[in-house]
Amino acid sequence: MNDLNTAGNATGEQTLALLWERTRRQGDMPGFAKAVSAILGAMRGEEDNQFSMTETVLSDPVLTQKVLRLANSGMYSAFGQHVSTVSKAVLVLGTEAIGHLALGLKLIEELAGAGDGSGHAHIEMEKAVLAGLVARELAGTVRSAHTEEAVVCSMLHMLGRMMVTFYMPEAWARLQQHGGAGNEDAAAVPLLGISLSDIGRAAARRWGLPTNLVAGMTTVDPIEGGAHVNPAEWVAALSTMARRCAELLWHDDEAGADALAHVTRDYAPMLGLDLDMAVTAIAQAREQASAELSIAPLSRPAERRARELARTRQRAAGNRLLLEGLAEMRDMVDNASPGQMVSIALETIYKGLDFSRAVAFVRNRREGFYAARMCLGELPSGAAQLKDQLGTMRFDDSYEPNVFHAALNSDRVIFIENARDPKFAAKLPQWWKSTLLDARSFVILPLTSNGQPAGFLYGDWDESFPPIALSQTEFALMNDVRALVMRAVEKRHQVEVLGSRAA
Repeated sequence: MNDLNTAGNATGEQTLALLWERTRRQGDMPGFAKAVSAILGAMRGEEDNQFSMTETVLSDPVLTQKVLRLANSGMYSAFGQHVSTVSKAVLVLGTEAIGHLALGLKLIEELAGAGDGSGHAHIEMEKAVLAGLVARELAGTVRSAHTEEAVVCSMLHMLGRMMVTFYMPEAWARLQQHGGAGNEDAAAVPLLGISLSDIGRAAARRWGLPTNLVAGMTTVDPIEGGAHVNPAEWVAALSTMARRCAELLWHDDEAGADALAHVTRDYAPMLGLDLDMAVTAIAQAREQASAELSIAPLSRPAERRARELARTRQRAAGNRLLLEGLAEMRDMVDNASPGQMVSIALETIYKGLDFSRAVAFVRNRREGFYAARMCLGELPSGAAQLKDQLGTMRFDDSYEPNVFHAALNSDRVIFIENARDPKFAAKLPQWWKSTLLDARSFVILPLTSNGQPAGFLYGDWDESFPPIALSQTEFALMNDVRALVMRAVEKRHQVEVLGSRAA
């Protein structure tokens, strides 16, 4: 099959020959070619194709994570219970949907690895990711069976642009000089003898992508009156719309917003999309992209860098406070009482980790319960004072299937990133729900001596804090804190044992 729309275009033939030579020189995307072979084998319905797809996904940890996240997303919520294995995800989504997801992910990964890291290449890659996000949100409004196919086709719509920026940067510079930034497509045929769309389809055929995906890379203009389209045309039209939306969203400017509204109105009827739902879906994709992309103007890269810098400085300052508190604890461990050590430990983690609240719990082994003894921080405005609630923060020390007993039994620091996850509610005891329910994330530091829990330190962050992600350094410092507290407890126990022997 001729790669060009117009046979015998010598300039276009030369452009493709140079492109294939460049890709060969850089390895011809061997990782992608190998992944395509395995993924397509599973999608073609060969024997044990579901297990084959499971194996393919599990061989890639990043892909495994994305597949499980998708299987548990709102789009597939009708399937009910939590999907925790790739095998079940394959059953829920089907081998075809997962195959398309895998192809899209692998394409972006491989191009990113093969490119020279130039700004233009990175821009086109992020636009492809953005197009995929838009396609998924739009298709989700109609619960399309072709959602993942449309997602990967939307990204493939950018393939020609990505191939030229990654492998022929000098040609891309000529296109921009000739047509201006943003008008590279119009300049492609006069300068390269072939359109960027045709370059993308030629590359897709070269790698052996399925014909339905190559067909989905076709640009489809909106049909007046919203005439009916068949499934293949629907995928190509949605992919075209998603690609055009991505181009407009990328710049995050007023002109783009106006054009975006026109694109949405033009395509919604022929795709069977409710206009209001389509607008909402695009806005959701934009919000997701602002968090996932790194250089797109809509992701506010300068603001993000400033926030990351501030967070890094805050984290470094917090770690210094933890280290200073640990130094004080080491100085006083030989002479301080366990209560004094618990007090300084609680203050250390409260300040160092910037908790909203911190509470120390002590075990009364004789009467069989844990009770809060001291606290720092406050409950939300309008609620009772935290110190006045200490008496209600008490629970039996006999085992119950909740996160606090799990932490005490395991004798390791437990970090709960999202305490508001509905699936996690059963693991939270009633005393916590009645006093600390506004916490979004929390940490439990068990205090264990000779295999027996003596109490624990608790700290949490409420909604006023950004999402928390603790580092290994912070986990290590928390373990140092609890080790010093338990050293004081064991020293006191030894003194008491010696005293009873002397008596």
